[in-house]
Amino acid sequence: MTEAATGAMSGLRVIDLTRVLGGPYCTQILADHGADVIKVEPPAGDEVRDWGPPFHDDDAAYFVGINRNKRSIGLDLASEGGRVVLLKMLETADVLIENFKPGTLEKWGIGNDVLSKTYPRLVHCRICGFGADGPRGGNPGYDAIIQAMTGMIAATGSPESGPMRIGVPLVDITTGLYAAIGILMALSERQRSGKGQFLETTLYETGLAIMHPHTANYFMHGKPPGLTGNEHPNLVPYAIFPTKTDNIFIGVGNDGTFRKLAKEIGKPELGTDPRFARNKDRIANREALRAELAAVFSQHEAEPLCNRLLAAGLPAGPVQKIDQALTNPHTIARGDVIEKDWYKGVASPIRLDRSKPSLRRLPPKFSQHAQEVLGEFGYSNAEIDAMVAKGTVCGPERKR
Repeated sequence: MTEAATGAMSGLRVIDLTRVLGGPYCTQILADHGADVIKVEPPAGDEVRDWGPPFHDDDAAYFVGINRNKRSIGLDLASEGGRVVLLKMLETADVLIENFKPGTLEKWGIGNDVLSKTYPRLVHCRICGFGADGPRGGNPGYDAIIQAMTGMIAATGSPESGPMRIGVPLVDITTGLYAAIGILMALSERQRSGKGQFLETTLYETGLAIMHPHTANYFMHGKPPGLTGNEHPNLVPYAIFPTKTDNIFIGVGNDGTFRKLAKEIGKPELGTDPRFARNKDRIANREALRAELAAVFSQHEAEPLCNRLLAAGLPAGPVQKIDQALTNPHTIARGDVIEKDWYKGVASPIRLDRSKPSLRRLPPKFSQHAQEVLGEFGYSNAEIDAMVAKGTVCGPERKR
């Protein structure tokens, strides 16, 4: 790399064959912390480059938001020549991550059985929809479809709205997080064994894994969750309330906190009222308590009220839009928005004391670094030009 990386993952080389969201989100985590991530794109490029508007040049914000600190090379892996280049790159790689349909690499003759023998220290991570086996093995997976199939949509929404998709691609993003954790686990184990290994994270199993507390509740009482809107199935009060100005969210996790809240808002009697004294009582009398609290909160402005409650150690926050969140004084003070040239993004939330994340590279243009990357692997300019002419390696123009 032309820029020195000093993060916790500095010295780690990642060959990233993933597209769309889960895989790129995973590799951006590693890249932010110093890993050399080489993004290998098909001749048509990562399709989320087209998921706009808005765009910067020809690249959608969707792509820009999850592909910083990476280098891009366009490579036709469906060709034998492209696979030869990939295998050359894997000679010095620590991690290979891909999200091909299970069986694709095997069809190309470079399945994990081949890779593990040829590159015994390689950590090979696959992200896919359902895994390779089981009744749905090999089926494609998409965030909203997995939300639907794992009970997430059925547990989201209100009786008035009906079931609703969660407004962020939670399954894709969390699958990327699990993949990053799995890669770090495999690298840690490699320090002891000297061997890499194959790991798989699926959207389907991620969807099931993050359905807490609904799965735990179901295992306990055998009842599927109902639609509670912004209310919590296990805690009260835990919901949105209107004020004079904006909505606020109040979350109370135990009886002591509720008594403290009641005292802080000038209604200490609510903390000892037998209808509300214990969490199970508050659940049984949810609507009565909502009416009591709403009457109090309606007399206050959102921001001063939340500031006072937070200062008292009580969980409360204004319901902000994204522009308010990104320009909030706390966001600014913590340096949570990072900038370089035209680029703005949200900083890595992983704050290590010595090994800090950094913004070294802007999100790459398609195949921007082909010449640079291939030169590092020993290819001459003439060889690279010949591969570009043949279509094995892509120039800056995508095949749409």
